[in-house]
Amino acid sequence: MSLTSHDHLERLTDDYSSAIITISVGREQRLFAAHEDVLSHSPWFQALCNGQFFQTTNKRIDLPDEEPEVFSSILEYLYKGDYYPRMEYNKKRNSWNLEDNGTATHEAVIQSPTGPVLKDTVIYCQADKYGLHELKKLALKKQGLQSGVQCSTVLTSARYAYANTPDTDSKLRAHYLALIIRARHTFKRSGTMQNEMENGGKLFFDLFVAMVNHMDDLTAQ
Repeated sequence: MSLTSHDHLERLTDDYSSAIITISVGREQRLFAAHEDVLSHSPWFQALCNGQFFQTTNKRIDLPDEEPEVFSSILEYLYKGDYYPRMEYNKKRNSWNLEDNGTATHEAVIQSPTGPVLKDTVIYCQADKYGLHELKKLALKKQGLQSGVQCSTVLTSARYAYANTPDTDSKLRAHYLALIIRARHTFKRSGTMQNEMENGGKLFFDLFVAMVNHMDDLTAQ
């Protein structure tokens, strides 16, 4: 079961009466607390809470490989239907933007073993794991609204997306392919593209195919 911004408040009225679960996240074992029924809006957590190994007293979940910043956003979504920075609709421009966009850019990136990665990308991948499909859609939209992101971060984020999504889930991958193609001149000037392309992998095979198709489309016009 997944939550949307339209129905989460109504559902949470009863969820607040359920048991409190302690969640230990990351190598530093940062502790979070959440109502069991709130967590159970995620099929992954629901199965974990209902598992035979899950004790009836002193309920605790350990997530040593998760990022506390990412889990905090997921928990915020489960309770509020969104996570910071939230999406805002600009009536004058007839478009969506992120609150505090630009001033909160440094908070949009987390450090992974492979380098800086957009937090929205990690949230998308974790939402897929937890079965939160509406959160996946939200995280994908927010990535398209981020500004001031360095080319190197876009590339490491794209690699992360490819490493943490199945081949059958093409939406996040397609987002990065389109982003790189649109900003190809910026990537060329940055000097980061050559090193990344030398590393190869499926990302740049797909990028090559997408670029060829893009050039064919331009030629046909």
